Amino acid sequence: MAREQKETPNKPYAPGSLLPQGRLTGPMPWVIAIMMFLTVLAAAAGIALNHAAFALRADVSDRLTIQIAEADPEVRGRAVRSVVTLLEQTEGVGNVEVIPEARLAAQLTPWLGSDLRISDIPLPALIDADLVASRAERDSRIADLDKAVKAISAQARVEPHAAYLAPLARLVGAIGLLSFGVVALVAIATGAVVVLAARGAHATHRGTIDIMHMLGATDAQVVRLFQQRMMLDALFGAVIGFTCAIAVIILVGRSMAAVASDLIQSVSLPGFAWVLLPLLPLAGVAVAWLSARVTLQRALQRSL
Repeated sequence: MAREQKETPNKPYAPGSLLPQGRLTGPMPWVIAIMMFLTVLAAAAGIALNHAAFALRADVSDRLTIQIAEADPEVRGRAVRSVVTLLEQTEGVGNVEVIPEARLAAQLTPWLGSDLRISDIPLPALIDADLVASRAERDSRIADLDKAVKAISAQARVEPHAAYLAPLARLVGAIGLLSFGVVALVAIATGAVVVLAARGAHATHRGTIDIMHMLGATDAQVVRLFQQRMMLDALFGAVIGFTCAIAVIILVGRSMAAVASDLIQSVSLPGFAWVLLPLLPLAGVAVAWLSARVTLQRALQRSL
């Protein structure tokens, strides 16, 4: 009786079976998660600060306040009416608004107490207005307007908002640009981490790579195998870091919204930021993909 021989079907060669299957055991995913966390926070800070700087410049560039520091209420009232009439008749001046004394008293309450009465302290009269003028004409127009209001009351003067808020806007904008610089540095550091991880993987699995070559695997197959594994690690870290950063941004945004300050509330993310920020994890994975590919290709070429 002849022995029946059982044939084993030919299975396609799977290079991935020669490598350890654990993907998230190394430090690279967690390092990338930290890098992505810092990248998203720095990018969000840069966008918010630049948006705030632009808003400050737009709000204060043409805004000015006429202050009348007159102690006598009757004299101060007549001066206010005359200045308002002057502003309404001046070409290029609009949105004239007399600040109510009750609002001024409310702003002084945190420093002077809730028992403050208007009659106790002679508060100056404030008149806000917009001056529509080009940048070249703005200074001369403000000087002419200051002379005109001083002719009405010697205690009156014109204070352009840009004089004391423009330096603050420049500072906020500079900090925003610095945040973008941090994003670039973190991106470079992320690429360096992937390069080190790719070199370590090549050195660790050097013997396995030689076996794969003897079994017929090409350099392109080896690079693709390691590249896919490293991209999965990078994707895992990017998603974790991005999720944590978004949670922090939402918490900080809610805290800032509760602060009763126009300056603090102006530091907010515009709508387009929520479209740009989700692109950062994709960019991080792309950097990991490119860094791993170039590093492994060069390592295999040197090992020939």
